[in-house]
Amino acid sequence: MDNKQTKNYTEIFEQALAQRDNRHYYFRLYIAGMTPRSLRAIENIKKICDDYINGGYRLEIIDVYQQPGLGKKDNIVAVPTLVKILPTPLQRIVGDMSHTEEIVLELDLLT
Repeated sequence: MDNKQTKNYTEIFEQALAQRDNRHYYFRLYIAGMTPRSLRAIENIKKICDDYINGGYRLEIIDVYQQPGLGKKDNIVAVPTLVKILPTPLQRIVGDMSHTEEIVLELDLLT
């Protein structure tokens, strides 16, 4: 392989790495009021995102008591429920997000 081909492969590889590191995550966390379980879910998912996603995420918190139409639209039947919108595929996780290792693996946050 000549030096020019090697440089092209290196550039392509570096661009792919940069794109992977710049993935943007978009989550919706459905809760039911400010109960201890809801507060725990908010705290846990924020910590997971801060620890495993370098600022490349948006977390929208939706209280189904205040906005019941949104919960119905996304077919939410239990709360707290985390919905990963981006990157695809769409995923749902029910619970207070306290099982960090399982959440990280389920959301494919390890790079």
